[in-house]
Amino acid sequence: MATIHVPLPVPTHPNAQPPSELTGKAKQEYDRVFAHFANPEYCLPGIPSEKSSKLMEEECMWLSYECILRYIRAAKHDVVLAIKRIEDTLKWRRDFGIYDILTAELVEPEAVTGKEFLFGYDTCGRPGLYMCPSKQNTEEGPRQIQFVVWILERAIDLMGPGVETLALMINFADKAKNSSISTARTVLNILQSHYPERLGVSLIAHLPWLLHAFFKLITPLIDPLTRTKMIFNPVQDDRGLWRSAEARAKGESDDPKEPNARLFELDQLVHDGWGGTQMFAYDHDTYWPVLVEMCEKRREDMVRMWRKLGGVVGIKEWDVKVGLRDEKADEEKPLVLEETSQND
Repeated sequence: MATIHVPLPVPTHPNAQPPSELTGKAKQEYDRVFAHFANPEYCLPGIPSEKSSKLMEEECMWLSYECILRYIRAAKHDVVLAIKRIEDTLKWRRDFGIYDILTAELVEPEAVTGKEFLFGYDTCGRPGLYMCPSKQNTEEGPRQIQFVVWILERAIDLMGPGVETLALMINFADKAKNSSISTARTVLNILQSHYPERLGVSLIAHLPWLLHAFFKLITPLIDPLTRTKMIFNPVQDDRGLWRSAEARAKGESDDPKEPNARLFELDQLVHDGWGGTQMFAYDHDTYWPVLVEMCEKRREDMVRMWRKLGGVVGIKEWDVKVGLRDEKADEEKPLVLEETSQND
């Protein structure tokens, strides 16, 4: 198979299911949070200027139906806490520079060795975010953390209809340089505070016994739900990548207790370090501009579709993404018909 140097396109997943309709208490919780932020008079508290305390368009789009539900679940259905957590994240996103400071140009020096890259999608359609600690190329500092956040935002760009989480792939093959406890704590705090319900699974491969001590040190910093999503040394065979040998055996017998026992099909998995059939090799000059352009185009299209759907708080990510999918399918129909008539 030929070597590939670019990310794979977003899968359409036509069988993905839309969000279920809310009823009873769940609907009451959502309605309360939605009404708080959808109020035309709403101002973000703690912002001195009334003009700057109004929500920006980017923030209204970020406050989607699914986003509100993610924060309600993360707050264990405490509506007051969910509102506070959303407001804390709105302020953090401004302070961190998500919409202005955090650019591809800023973080590119961190990306040149391919220590973090996006490639492929798991069996649930979640984008694979690969981390290769052995390819660390810079000293610890704010830009390393900015790069983690930037590439996480790009993973969100590449989530298809019905997909809200990512698959984190950490490969400790070769000699890897550990992050400090302070850096690990900062990143974990950002992920758990400002990206709740975004981690679908975390696969950790080739973990040497020396690094078990590091994980023991940071494990108390990880919330219990996240810990359940960590899978060490998943099993690969000629049919895919599995949670474990035991999960593979149960999954093959269609055991309902082992959903998604197979995590990746081989054609969505890189070969190096993971055993997939994709002969991916990170070449920065080829990969980086393609990823940046792909994500910028998809964000522009999603903003356009969001505006078309009303451009307000509470629009469903599902509706935006399905709208784009269907739009693309309609554009491709004439091409398919033309090719068919030429072949007749």
